[in-house]
Amino acid sequence: METYLHDCRLRIGDTIREIREKKGYSQEQLAEIMNVSRTTISKIENGKFNFSIDYLSKFSWFLDFNTAILKNKK
Repeated sequence: METYLHDCRLRIGDTIREIREKKGYSQEQLAEIMNVSRTTISKIENGKFNFSIDYLSKFSWFLDFNTAILKNKK
């Protein structure tokens, strides 16, 4: 189960990074508009931070994506 959860965090983090980069934001810029630290953004993108649905909702709002895209990401 732990491996599965870690893999999910990695896939979600990779997807968030891809979207952030396509939108032209640096980690610093996204952290500033989300009111979190750049380190937090980095940890999430690298699967090292177990974040809440609130964080996911903030990412989807600020980066303008539907969270359903995460479902089938492999």
